[in-house]
Amino acid sequence: MALHLPDPAPPRAGSAVHDRAHRSWLAGQSLADRTNWSHAAEKFDQAFRLHPDEAYGLAAAHALICAGQPKAAVSRTGALRRRYPGLALAYTLESHALLEMGRPSDAADCLLALPCDVPRERAHWHSLGMSLQRCKRHDEAISAFMHALALKMDDAVVHFYLGMSFKDKGMKAEAAECVRTALLIGLGASELSARAQLVFLEREACRWEAAAQEMHRLQDALRAAPADMAVETGPFVHAVLGDDPLELLKAARLYALRVASFVNPLPRRTAQAHSGRLRIAYLSADFHQHATSQLMAQMLESHDRSRFEVTLISAGPDDASPMRERIRASSEHFEDLAQLKPAAIAQRIRELKIDILIDAKGATYGTLMPVTAHRAAPLQVSWLGFPGTTGASYVDYFIGDRVVTPLALADHYSEKIAQMPHCYQSNDSQRLRPLASDRAEWDAPADKLLLCAFHQSYKISADVFDHWCSILRRVPNAVLWLLRWNTNVQDTLLAAARARGIAADRLLFAPLLPHDEHMRRLGCADIYLDAWPCNAHTTAGEALWVGVPVVTLTGEIFAQRVAASLLETIGLPQLICHDSERYVEEVIALANDPARRGALRQQIEAQRDTSTLFDGVRFARDIEALYECMWARAVAGLPPEHLPAA
Repeated sequence: MALHLPDPAPPRAGSAVHDRAHRSWLAGQSLADRTNWSHAAEKFDQAFRLHPDEAYGLAAAHALICAGQPKAAVSRTGALRRRYPGLALAYTLESHALLEMGRPSDAADCLLALPCDVPRERAHWHSLGMSLQRCKRHDEAISAFMHALALKMDDAVVHFYLGMSFKDKGMKAEAAECVRTALLIGLGASELSARAQLVFLEREACRWEAAAQEMHRLQDALRAAPADMAVETGPFVHAVLGDDPLELLKAARLYALRVASFVNPLPRRTAQAHSGRLRIAYLSADFHQHATSQLMAQMLESHDRSRFEVTLISAGPDDASPMRERIRASSEHFEDLAQLKPAAIAQRIRELKIDILIDAKGATYGTLMPVTAHRAAPLQVSWLGFPGTTGASYVDYFIGDRVVTPLALADHYSEKIAQMPHCYQSNDSQRLRPLASDRAEWDAPADKLLLCAFHQSYKISADVFDHWCSILRRVPNAVLWLLRWNTNVQDTLLAAARARGIAADRLLFAPLLPHDEHMRRLGCADIYLDAWPCNAHTTAGEALWVGVPVVTLTGEIFAQRVAASLLETIGLPQLICHDSERYVEEVIALANDPARRGALRQQIEAQRDTSTLFDGVRFARDIEALYECMWARAVAGLPPEHLPAA
């Protein structure tokens, strides 16, 4: 937030030293007005050394933060706090510098160290809320944001971040109200992004009418935005909740332009043939217990190290999980750069002389697109992390397959499409083999047909739920097995079911579980019901791994073609439906035919050892072939071009 720094006391008559200090401060102000922050900081610091007015010291600290020198700012604020223990703004500035350094816990401790008798201003509470939020201490963060709002109730930014703490506590409906309030007050250039967040929150809470209304407002605002405007948007929402791929392309382009507007790209490095192996790097913030790592692990372990030098660029937390250790060990080089800013990460990639950089994160939470915007590598590729185009001119290829990214739909992408010969989604045949479990272990009825729909709640729309309830009405012995994804969803869905004539005991809610337990439980299902327009992605692969047939409804956008790609690869195209009526009929037919379900389960289980869907080694060979083709074109001086599957 903007800080109001105090002006120093005017020079006293006859005080030459004070007068020189004031002239240095004025020179610093002039430099700051021109955003020459490094030289402004020098002038402010010179003024403070001549005359230790607290305003000079505060101005120096603020300029150092703006100059990208947070460590020096902490040194200055530390000196100020020792000299003036009750100077609240010094604590606030130090917290800003510590946050810039990726040290939110230290930032919170600094603010909490302000003596109790010193009045707390709004900036203090705002900074404390942000620091605690980044430490995931959300109850305390909510309290701090409430204190800030008590001092200025119409602070849109504080309302928004208050909502983000409610969101992370699983209180999606409360979060939505905070974001709605922020939008009513006005969020300026952040409106499109906040509107996308509001739609997502309403969908997470399964408040469908409100979500539909907000989606229309978001789409209207996006249509009104100039096509070349660098503006913060929410591409993920358009990728998973919309059904218009060109709408997603526009949202992604605006977002990519916004990202690039904050970046000074590195000098372009062209592809040059060199001796030795092709240097590839995977960029992600999800190298821990996360779906991305679960999917990538065996592929990473299987790269041909005689031909490829593989580096992992990690910009996310170390959760000390077995998956983190497995991923760390999977490649020759593991660069833990979580504490670095995007520019420093890009510089490190350049120092490593990476030939092809693969962004496995995209425009999802914790995006690393600011890194790719620096153009650290000659070729940059989007794969796996984001279900759609990046919209970025600085990303050359998008890796898909013939089902998720048919070349007939190439105009939906800013990148050139590189098709894998089989499914674009890597899988891990080394993961835990399905272990038999009793339904009683999961409080699931033994005598009912279990229709499993373990989706995140945002994927469940009114339309999807209508079709599921239609199935329940026609299959009286069936139970719909859902996840208790957040604090709002169970009561909301039970009420929605009652409104559709479905008794509460027809819905069964399962708690979130650690991954291995989740897999054991998933194997108890009879049929997996897919959602739309965003299919199950990782979970669809998991259902097939444990032998559960998946019925899907495919569509035009990438996110609604993923399950179809999985089913095509495993040899079950008959479970791919192209309209919702066919989807309902296919589920009902399968529900009423236990012999067919048994045969499908046997077929799927037999595919564990034979299908390319679960062959991480084969996947590594196939994606390596794509990398070599991309690189050969680049070295030959040819621009990126669509690479159809062989």
